[in-house]
Amino acid sequence: MKILITGGSGTIGKSFIREFPEHTYYNVSRNEKFLTDLMREHPSVTNFIGNIEDEGFLIRVFKEVKPDVVIHAAAMKHINIAEENPIQACQSNVIGSINVINASVMANVPVTIGISTDKACSSASVYGDTKSLMEKCFMEANTDKNRFALTRFANVAHSNGSVLPFWLNLVEEGKTLKLTSDKMNRLMFSKSDSAELINRAINKCETDGGGFVCSYKMKSVNMLELAKVISDDIEIVGLRPGEKLNEDLISDKEVPFTYVHDDMIYIYTQENLDVNKLDRGYSSATAEKMTKEEMEKLLWNTK
Repeated sequence: MKILITGGSGTIGKSFIREFPEHTYYNVSRNEKFLTDLMREHPSVTNFIGNIEDEGFLIRVFKEVKPDVVIHAAAMKHINIAEENPIQACQSNVIGSINVINASVMANVPVTIGISTDKACSSASVYGDTKSLMEKCFMEANTDKNRFALTRFANVAHSNGSVLPFWLNLVEEGKTLKLTSDKMNRLMFSKSDSAELINRAINKCETDGGGFVCSYKMKSVNMLELAKVISDDIEIVGLRPGEKLNEDLISDKEVPFTYVHDDMIYIYTQENLDVNKLDRGYSSATAEKMTKEEMEKLLWNTK
């Protein structure tokens, strides 16, 4: 299978390539450092250097590659940077995503998966707003011929921008851990879990069609308790702009549109009249908490 990944040199793209090496991969990216790392780790990947904001470039690449699947992972991801640069955040996360949609349709790509975030649910930030718009665009674009769906991630441990590598580096340097609030809870999962979620979304698109957002029923962790697993030297520095104490994965207004199967949650555009749905919103405040052993596994497993 030919899979094209936008932002494929980032954490999510590299994790997917590592977990599912049997496919032929193509990457669209512009970060030279990440590209160099990708080429070193996965030399068989074909790279196209460019920007998702350039629709003409994307169309040319998609038509040349003729991928079976597109994974759209490129985005401006840092909350504080997006908060300070809302125009660029919209250019990258909204306009760039629409360009991916148009390129997929014009190149007749059968399956396109967008990578979204829990920040898109009950958003309190520019980043969350842009990803919420991306979700709506992907859902609208879905047809039987060109299937679009999304995965809604929470915090991916040890990803670019994850607090865990930052904390571990501080400990190595003998410095104090920085935490914005002792009351902060987060839904968190591993890089390999993120790759598996994308793979499940691809498989469901191929067998049942698109038009859904999917996620895991993942566990929650109190960030102070997680920090204490690493060190007792912790400083509370206060919330950053756009940051919340708890994150919603599924909002109360989305509950009627959910479908639950085993450890998976799907959100559709039509109300679910069946019994297999959530009975309330799903958030870091209400989800099952991680045990200390699970926190330790998350901390020390960097894959």
